[in-house]
Amino acid sequence: MMTASKRGTWATIRRIAASDRISGLIMLGFALAGLLLANLPFTAHTFEELENFRIAIPHTNIDMGLGHWVQDGLLTVFFLTVGLELKQELTTGSLSNPKAAAVPMLCAVGGMMAPPVLFLLTLFLFSGFGSDPLVIASGTSFTFGEMSHGWAVPTATDIAFSLAVLALFAKALPGSIRAFLMTLATVDDLLAIILIAVFFSSVNAWYWFVGIAVCAVVWYFLVRMRKVPWFAVAIVGILAWVMMFEAGVHPTLAGVLVGLLTPAHECYGEKTPRAERYADKLQPFSALLALPIFALFATGVHFESLTLALFVSPVVVAVMVALVVGKPLGIMITAWLSTHVAGLKMAKGLRVRDMFPAACACGIGFTVSFLISSLAYKDAELSAEARFGVLVGSMVAAVISGILLSRQSKKFELTAAASSKHKHHTADEDAAGEVESVLEDGTVVVSQMINTHPKVK
Repeated sequence: MMTASKRGTWATIRRIAASDRISGLIMLGFALAGLLLANLPFTAHTFEELENFRIAIPHTNIDMGLGHWVQDGLLTVFFLTVGLELKQELTTGSLSNPKAAAVPMLCAVGGMMAPPVLFLLTLFLFSGFGSDPLVIASGTSFTFGEMSHGWAVPTATDIAFSLAVLALFAKALPGSIRAFLMTLATVDDLLAIILIAVFFSSVNAWYWFVGIAVCAVVWYFLVRMRKVPWFAVAIVGILAWVMMFEAGVHPTLAGVLVGLLTPAHECYGEKTPRAERYADKLQPFSALLALPIFALFATGVHFESLTLALFVSPVVVAVMVALVVGKPLGIMITAWLSTHVAGLKMAKGLRVRDMFPAACACGIGFTVSFLISSLAYKDAELSAEARFGVLVGSMVAAVISGILLSRQSKKFELTAAASSKHKHHTADEDAAGEVESVLEDGTVVVSQMINTHPKVK
């Protein structure tokens, strides 16, 4: 049995993991630490050796450096959590009623379509309207076609970071704005998963897909048993991951697959659905272990020199523009068209313009954008600059959205306070028997009614 001390420690860890604010700051800290460790003279070599330390699984083709194990293996915990949360949302959550969630769902699509357009447009302008080559900060030249492979890098929104910004700067905002952002970011995750599966997978032998299907069926039945055999579940999950890798599909998607096959309704008299319960249990490992370590290695890229030239490199600028401008632009245009042209409704009390600060927070790419950066570019220098662009662009988007959300939050707070004061004032007047009347010239006359009711003896 777990002792009281261990229970208290675990409860504290779960509280920290559940806090969007704290877990987001931890992940940011690890990301900045990775950038420093990879570029400081006395740590760069050790960090590079650690990242390239190879680990192989016998009798398979799986032989990767530690950095790739973190990206392809440890990050699966995060994608499993995403899969479980998606299943719950699709079954009983915000995505279970498509009509009510239509606007944020469409905004997620718009928010993923605009950034690639701006990304390619920025590269096109850098190339002098299509003339090659393009030179990055290190001095290496690439063609427009080679650089354009990164079009998908700025498409994803990091739900953890965007909600962390909301938690830090938007305490007085109505819950409907957070719900809108949650729904949008959840659909964004789903679309990013589809994008990775379709564009960044190289399909190998067909029989591996048969193995994946068998693992999926076995998982489906195992997690629906009255008493779940966890050892067997773990074996099936690992086999699904290995077969995804061998099939040429990004192995982290194994986590999404099995997560979506987990029941999201109460069964056998349980108080909470299994998908929700498992996601809660995995959250500390995802938020405080998988994501920070992934951020450490994802940003741990070595640059010959961290100079101003890096900030004006075509890839870095294109990613930054796509995240900071493209994301909110796509979301706001889609929201306006959805409500003014398609006739759909926003949540009660919300207007399209109220969503702009939250839309800016969607420009925070981070996790999935880092992953796509490493998948989109085979060249190490391009991949490194793309990830640097994601880091800087996400931080700029966080600062802009934080300022706008803080101002918006203060306005909502003042409006709420004024409304409360008005109600209190009106109640006092009614209690005192005051009556307001307006004369023809617009003058307001307040009359005090005294002893209007006869006393009963």
